[in-house]
Amino acid sequence: MRDDRQAVRAWIMYDWANSAFATTIMAAVMPIYYGSVAAAGLADGRASSYWGFTQTAAALVIAVLSPLLGAIADRSGGKKRFLRFFSYLGAAACIGMAFIGEGDWPAASLLVVIGMIGFGMGGTFYDALLNDVASEPMRERVSARGFAMGYLGGGVLLAVNLALILGWEMFGFKDSAGASQVSFATVGVWWVLFSLPLFRYVREAEGTASGSVADSVRDGLARLSQTFRSIRRYPELFKFMVAYWFFFDGINTIIVMATSYGTDIGLKQEALIGALLLTQFVGFPATWMFGRLADRIGGKKMLYGALSVYVLIVLLGYFMTSAIHFFALALLVGLVQGGAQSTSRAIYSRLIPAGRTAEFNGFLSFTSRFFSFGGPLVFGLVGLLTGSSRAAILAIALFFVVGIALLALVNLEKGWREAVE
Repeated sequence: MRDDRQAVRAWIMYDWANSAFATTIMAAVMPIYYGSVAAAGLADGRASSYWGFTQTAAALVIAVLSPLLGAIADRSGGKKRFLRFFSYLGAAACIGMAFIGEGDWPAASLLVVIGMIGFGMGGTFYDALLNDVASEPMRERVSARGFAMGYLGGGVLLAVNLALILGWEMFGFKDSAGASQVSFATVGVWWVLFSLPLFRYVREAEGTASGSVADSVRDGLARLSQTFRSIRRYPELFKFMVAYWFFFDGINTIIVMATSYGTDIGLKQEALIGALLLTQFVGFPATWMFGRLADRIGGKKMLYGALSVYVLIVLLGYFMTSAIHFFALALLVGLVQGGAQSTSRAIYSRLIPAGRTAEFNGFLSFTSRFFSFGGPLVFGLVGLLTGSSRAAILAIALFFVVGIALLALVNLEKGWREAVE
């Protein structure tokens, strides 16, 4: 396979496009707007509970749809079509958020769920297209460049939106809530605009069969069932998946609980958002370099290093007491988060049998999301039992330690041979 530079660049730009949703909607602006504006008037504690329910609802829908639609996409050669549909769906939800006002928490919840489905499902098909744009030796580097551009793109638009919100008077808004509404719409426009190169220049492999939509659905269900049965034929892939479930859960827990943990130990909102921006802009060059090093010394070795840094992050987090400490940990996260994710994506892409990329990426999305409740659950239970969020953050180290131990059991060379055979 010869790498088409134009197609590679177009594929990479999609990470720039959709990462704006992750930063503005999922991490920084919408959670605060939801609690202070959309859920205004609700009893204490209801807003955070309802926000949690939106995350759960979206995760369940994505977990159910990912493997089924992935199998259908492989059969019909429809990865780009599905990616376009879910990208536009998510972008439309973001634009709709611009009309959410005080007390509109039902509409806000629905639009957040729709947006997260667009983001999560789109990511499944985006990952599956990596095999179509990059040859096997180039996948670590191309995957890393995608994540790097995602950090930069998400950070750039978040910085712009924060400037709008904090300087709302200067920009002519009636209040910061109005500026926040505009920031939601900018995410939708940004997402669509920078997705267009992928839709134009990336070519995917042809499907394995033709037929009606009903035929594709029936075949998709059959292939999904086959995936569950045939996974034992790829033991190295399965072992990597199990390791991934653990360390992905650890990474995801740090992402979703970092703001809550920082709030618990008394950090101000400005410090939390500033640390998020630091992670984004450090993540851009760090992830890019991570991919180049993975090319030279091997993705598995680099993944070992990244997960070891995460263990250090959790241990240092236990002793954190100030905003300076939080910024230092955000710097460490920026150095390894994108690299760990991109290298995992590249390794997995080489363990997948040919012609079943969307199906197996959907299966990984389904299983990892199904098991992703573990980290937050452990965090919550340990916090309740000990009365300390410090002990709770320390418990997350277990997920990385187990992930590293299971990763050591994976023979990548054998797994690549199994995928080819």
